[in-house]
This record gives sequence, structure tokens and C-alpha cells, in this order.
Amino acid sequence: MTAVTATPRIIGNFRTATDFAGTGQMLRLYLRRDRVVAPLWSLLIGLMPALQIVSVRDLYDTQQQLDNFATTTASSPALIAMYGPVFSSALGSIGTWKAGAMYAIIAIAAVLTVIRHTRVEEETGRAELVGATSIGRFAGLSAALLLTYGAAATAGIVCAASLLATGLPAAGSVAFGAALAGSGFVWGALAAVAAQVSNGARIARGVALGTLGAAFAVRAVGDAGNGVLSWFSPLGWCLQIRPFAEERWWILIPLAVLGAGATLFAYRLLGNRDLGAGLLADRAGRAVAGPALSGPVGLAWRLQRGSLIAWTTGFALYGLLIGGAVNSITGMLDDSGAIRDMVTALGGSEVLEEAFVAYTATMLAAAAAAYSVSSVLRLHEEENTGRAEAVLAAAVGRVRYAASHLLFAVAGPALALLTSGLAIGVVWGATDGELMRKTGQSLAAVAVQLPAVWVVTAVAVLLVGVLPRYAPLSWGVLSAMIVIFLLGSLDGLPQPMLDLVPFVHPPKLPGADFTATPIAWLLALALTGITVGLLAFRRRDLR
Repeated sequence: MTAVTATPRIIGNFRTATDFAGTGQMLRLYLRRDRVVAPLWSLLIGLMPALQIVSVRDLYDTQQQLDNFATTTASSPALIAMYGPVFSSALGSIGTWKAGAMYAIIAIAAVLTVIRHTRVEEETGRAELVGATSIGRFAGLSAALLLTYGAAATAGIVCAASLLATGLPAAGSVAFGAALAGSGFVWGALAAVAAQVSNGARIARGVALGTLGAAFAVRAVGDAGNGVLSWFSPLGWCLQIRPFAEERWWILIPLAVLGAGATLFAYRLLGNRDLGAGLLADRAGRAVAGPALSGPVGLAWRLQRGSLIAWTTGFALYGLLIGGAVNSITGMLDDSGAIRDMVTALGGSEVLEEAFVAYTATMLAAAAAAYSVSSVLRLHEEENTGRAEAVLAAAVGRVRYAASHLLFAVAGPALALLTSGLAIGVVWGATDGELMRKTGQSLAAVAVQLPAVWVVTAVAVLLVGVLPRYAPLSWGVLSAMIVIFLLGSLDGLPQPMLDLVPFVHPPKLPGADFTATPIAWLLALALTGITVGLLAFRRRDLR
């Protein structure tokens, strides 16, 4: 008798019997690798809306104050562009208004998670090694999406539960949690598509995050205008669910449809391409490298220029929005007596506009520190992929090579912060005829935060040099600093704990007096940390 071999049944590009084999094993592997990072971002993102509710409840004692806040916000196109419209003056609606930024933050987390476990695995060759075993073609993508969707769902559940714990209505709490999870679901699926289209992790991240930036811009322009454009952005859909303001549950349907459609499309694209390849073909490069690539600085510029341009542009746009919103702050906050205590605790001025600029400069510094960490970890990525070894095989010293990347980790945040400060000052000053003075104040507010940013840079350099295996924990350190700062500004944490955050030490310009002592200490810490990290990198073996 002749043996008959059963062949898997084909449904489109999906082989139901083999292509998903090993998904469970891959999911356990990814869960083990992300056992710290995934729970961290799920919990932080899920808890932040409740913290916002607590802060609003402390600041506004009466419904009249909430009504005034909503009225003032509705008359400020800049604030609406930043955070979206306020649909109600209820505590839940006002409290979650700023927390609408969590829709974009969970999107970033989902994008990075999916691409790390898909395109990065292919780029490093690990996917090929795993695929040589009895693991199906779609197992890796399925595990990455299950991990991301599970983390997004966890964030949504934590968010809903924490909002309920603050005493808010159940309907609005569940609606906000569902919108938060829906945003993670949609952008995780779109990241999966970007991973199939692009031929490298860096390009995949650029495509996905660029799409997210475009969606934010479309939403911002739409909300500041007549609202029509907002319906062309998934971020706008999340806001239109309107938690605590006559919830629109039906908007969850287009979010689910887009996420499911993008997921199926990602699988289809994966079935139509070779492992390691992308649907966008590589451009033919020059036969001979140009003079700009004759040294490590030129190479670092080639690798870092996209991030530098993107971050600087984003900081400039955000600075323009902040500058337009400064003069609306008095109408939003002046009715609340508690705001004065918070301003004093933050070391700001009794003038609310100045205090707002100082607080914004601190948050911009935290964002600039994130850019700096990503630049330092680019050095770590080059080492892990083996490209650093090829460069260092030539007549290039270890310190010189590392310093070429650190140049962008140090100068890049400075450029981005100063650009945002200039944008804030120009718009703020143009509205009241004090262009030069307000521009100088805004530039000073962001400039004094630079040493704090460089301390975070030093932490990342230390981890890369001394403990390279744990270099990605730089993100955890920065996240912890931000959480401590936010909690400390709201609830008054012990001072020794607050002192661990470098962003609390620079003088809060333009409201406070300038003192050079904390600046000098921060610079000394940053210089020491970077020096020790570079020396450790020079002495240790490459991974």
C-alpha cells in the first residue's frame, strides 16, 4: 500500500494545521522575557487616570469650579488640540480629560512590544533559529499579539477598577478602561502590519510611530476645528467614547473592526513574504560611502538622525500648543484654592502662567530624558546585533565609538528642549506683546532642566557599560522617576524619595530664583556616571 500524507487545509494564507503550531511555547517565552516590562507598563498606564481623578478632586472643591474649568477649556483651541474636548463638567469627565493622553501612551507601548517580538527577532536571526524547529510560521506573530493584547486588556481592567475605587460611576469607568484597551489593541495590530511591510526594526518603529504621530495630528487639528477630521483618527475615536458624559458604546465597534482587520492583514502579509524580508524593497546604496561615513560620528549621525529630527519636530509642535495654552491657565485654575498649595509644593510661582511653564518644562525634560535613553540604547542595540564588533575591528577605539552615540544622547535632548522652549516663548509672548521677555523666560525654564536629563543619560550609560544585560532597565528607572515626581507633586511623598528624582532639583524658572548649586551637583553626577560607564565599556568584552 502507498502511504498517503495528509496536507494541511489552506484558508487564504493560513494553514490551519501547522502555521500556528508552538504558539503557546512562544507566548511563554515572550512572557518570560517581558515579565518585568509588560506588567510595568500595564499597571502604570492603568493607574494614571485614577491618580488624575484624585488630583482634580483635591484641586476643585465645588461643582462651580469644575464648571468654570470646563468653560475655560472649551474656549482654548490650544488646550483642545493637546488633550481633546471636554464633554462634561462632571468630575469623571474633567479628571480623565488630561488622562486622554494615555490613549497615545498605551499605543506607543503596544507598538514597541509587537515590533520587539516580531521584526527584531527576525533582524537578529533568532526567529530563523526558532523557526528551524517545530514552530509554525505564524507562531511568533501570534504570541507577540497575544502578549500585547493581554497587556492592553490588563491596563484597561486596572484602569476601570482604579476609577471605580475612586467612587466614580461604573459606566464611565468601564468605558474609559475599554477605550484604553481598545487603543492598545488597534495600535498593536497596526504595528504588526508595519513589521511585515518594513525590512528592519528601526524602519518598522518609524512607520508605526509615524502613523501614530499623524493620527495625533489629525485628531488635534480636528478637535481644534469643527471636529470632522477627528473621525479619521483612532485616537479621536477613543476620545469620542466620552466616558462620564453619556457614553457612546458603539464607537468600540469601529475600534474592534480596525484592530481585527489590521491583525488579519498582518497575517496575510506575513504569509506572502520571506523570513527576514519586508514588502518594501531595500534601496540600492552607493558603491562607495561618502565622506560623512568616514568615522564613527558620521555613522552615528546616519543611525540617529531620524530620531533626532522626529523628536525635535514633536517637541516644537508641543511647544507651540503649550505656548497657546499658557494664557488660559488662570481661568482654569484660579478658582481653586488648593492650586496655590500645589504651586508652592512644586517650587513654582504664585503667578499661575509662570508656574504652568515651569511645570511643563519639567515634564518636557522627562520626555527629553526618554529620547536620551533611546539614543544610549542604540549603542546597546548595535552591540547586540554584532554591528559594533565589525566597526571596532577597524582602527576605532571603544571610547571614541561609544562617545559618537553619546554625542546625540547629550546634544539631542538639548536641541529638542531648547526648540520647545523657543516655541513656547514665541507663542506666549506674541499673545501679550512681551515677545523677548517671555521667550527668554521659556528658554531659561527648559535650559535649567538639561542637567537633570543628563543624569538619566548617565544612568543608561552606566547600565550599558557595567551591566549591559540589564541596559533596557533604563526605561524602568525613568518610569519610576516620573511616577515618584507625579505622586510627590500630588500627595507629598517623603523628601528623601523625591530627592532621587533629578527633575525636582533645578530651580523652577521663570517663577523661582535661580540657584547654581543644584545645577552644579547634577552636572557633576552626570559627568561622573557617563565617565564611569565609558570606562567600563572600554574594559569589558563585547556581548
